Amino acid sequence: MQYFLAINPKLPMRNPEATKAFYSEKLGFTLIGDYGDYLLFQRENVEIHFFLHQTLVPQENYGQVYIRVQEIESLYKAFQKAGIDIHPNAPLQRKPWGQREFSLLDPDFNLLTFGEEMRED
Repeated sequence: MQYFLAINPKLPMRNPEATKAFYSEKLGFTLIGDYGDYLLFQRENVEIHFFLHQTLVPQENYGQVYIRVQEIESLYKAFQKAGIDIHPNAPLQRKPWGQREFSLLDPDFNLLTFGEEMRED
């Protein structure tokens, strides 16, 4: 019997309008649920939820999500072209654990890391 179907991370946000703008306009996610203090976004098979946390101090936020992707170089270039700031310590690079990765921060300093398994060429 299969019990686990998916995982949908829940991350804090201070301002629903800023979160909507960033995830919809910059990252290309679709807003699939807006309950004021709770938002749901989806892009392809990835769904992320956000809850209102008005007293969040961004520099003290440890929210993180690892998103597995394909064609990571193309995605990286598309984000750069769209003017999305890539984390200065995490440009696209090969990692010793067999992934190519890059990261960025959303307006509330939730760390989004995008990774693709390296193929043996």
